[in-house]
Amino acid sequence: MAHLLTRASSRVYTPLFRACRAQHSLHGPAPPLANSPPVVKPATLPGPSVSAHAPQTAGPKPPPPTPTRAKPTLRASKAAVTLTPDAVRRLQQLVSGPTPQLIRIGVRNKGCAGMSYHLEYVDKPGRFDEVVEQDGVKVLIDSKALFSIIGSEMHWQEDRMSSKFVFNNPNVVDACGCGESFNIAR
Repeated sequence: MAHLLTRASSRVYTPLFRACRAQHSLHGPAPPLANSPPVVKPATLPGPSVSAHAPQTAGPKPPPPTPTRAKPTLRASKAAVTLTPDAVRRLQQLVSGPTPQLIRIGVRNKGCAGMSYHLEYVDKPGRFDEVVEQDGVKVLIDSKALFSIIGSEMHWQEDRMSSKFVFNNPNVVDACGCGESFNIAR
């Protein structure tokens, strides 16, 4: 008997299902009916609003805004290299030209002890170069050489035989006999 009810009910609902499926075919929904009644919105009456604000009460004043602290910069309290007055004068002579340039101090693998100082002209500082400014002279320290020469003193030395920059480096543990190259403790 249950089987008969299922069959009979399926015959009744099948035409309705097919009619709905025909309206929503693969080509999109069926066009709206022309005789459908217009949508009417109910009128709103003036009266108390649910979204009314609560009355303001005098309360304690908010605390004044605290001043924001500047972001600290991580800089050494002492310069990476100090310049003697003779070195400052010589660097001023070297830098004062028609095109302003900077001098970068670096270290190269060279000589009997392993490393030697290297000075070069550059137009602008490298991304990680340390800038040392003393008595109006800017000198750049190559980031790769910073740990090798930190704490050094740069001096300009002139005599009858030569003129050169001399570095008094506290990190040196070994130097070659001619003084051209050095080695530091690792």
